[in-house]
Amino acid sequence: MILFDTTSASSWKHASGLARVSRRLLEELGPAARVAQWPVVPAQAGANDWILTPELFSEAERPGLTAFLEKRPFRIAAIYHDAIPIKHPLITWPKSVERHPAYMKLLASFDRVWAVSHASREELLRFWKWQGVPSHPPVEVIPLGADWPHFPRARGGAGNPSPVLKIVTTGILEPRKNQGVLLDACESLRREGLEVELHLVGRVNPHFGGPIEKRIKALSATWPGLRHHKEMGDAGLAALLRSATVTAFPSIAEGCGLPLLESLWMGIPCVCSDIAAVAENAAGGGCLVVRGNAADGWAEALRQVATDKALHARLVSEAAERELPTWAGAAAVLRGALT
Repeated sequence: MILFDTTSASSWKHASGLARVSRRLLEELGPAARVAQWPVVPAQAGANDWILTPELFSEAERPGLTAFLEKRPFRIAAIYHDAIPIKHPLITWPKSVERHPAYMKLLASFDRVWAVSHASREELLRFWKWQGVPSHPPVEVIPLGADWPHFPRARGGAGNPSPVLKIVTTGILEPRKNQGVLLDACESLRREGLEVELHLVGRVNPHFGGPIEKRIKALSATWPGLRHHKEMGDAGLAALLRSATVTAFPSIAEGCGLPLLESLWMGIPCVCSDIAAVAENAAGGGCLVVRGNAADGWAEALRQVATDKALHARLVSEAAERELPTWAGAAAVLRGALT
């Protein structure tokens, strides 16, 4: 049996990547998994059962966790996402920065760990080596799903044929997501005379998102095609994506880059940054990678997508034809290992 940890996820209302991973894995695990929350007591499972957590945690947040790992009344596995709070502490939620080193050390006491990308796996192994961790569990890679529930995969003809360059980017407004470079590039294209529509979908980071939100509001006064959607359900987002020319993901740090995969599922090609985790998923096709992730590179890439119809058609075809991972496939990997 798999006890699936929803200690934090049970109260989440937002649609972050962590929330997406938790909800979709639990859905696809089906009867093989049972919801559990900390503290998990031995009476809930036997010695051959597993706890699986896709969450972030620390001893301070879950008192008794360290002792639990030492006694190990049953086995425990984790989905590991990234080391962003350690690598970018000045632009990451303070609570996450405080928690993360201890969280990553605790993972070394688990029985199994799955990382959400090869890049993520390597950074976890490097962290343990840096910390002098004497032993640790095997770390494998589990490809996250591109599929959306109730939305079949687009297999051709997707993408906006309009002369307007319609761009959609999803993600919380904050420095890490780097929406500023996208605004810079779009402003440059508009000065050239290109008609550009930019939709930013995501809530505002209360610690760091204020400046970018303020800039969007200022620009929208003279740019009617600039729109910020703070909240949008799957149906609305799916419709918006399928009307887009291209999606854009200029992030400077990711564990996986799940929105890129979800865009490809909808048949919409992507322009993306060249960071390792994102480039890893872009390599299969349907994507244009911006080397250096600078504004001039972004302007050039988006200009190509807008003006080179053959390029856009090729990217759309690649997005529709490439093999994409599914949540059912991810759940099958976990079921095979933990049951």
